[in-house]
Amino acid sequence: MKYVCDICGWIYDEEAGDPERGIAPGTKFEDLPEDFECGICGVGKDSFSAE
Repeated sequence: MKYVCDICGWIYDEEAGDPERGIAPGTKFEDLPEDFECGICGVGKDSFSAE
């Protein structure tokens, strides 16, 4: 599943993860750390919507 930042449109793709920030491919959105931030604008998990 993919999650889109409501502010800037950056996409977190569970299949791809975010290797640049140490998040392994296959990591579910709900399993991301509570301090996870958007890769572009820095907002928190509560500013993402499932796509």
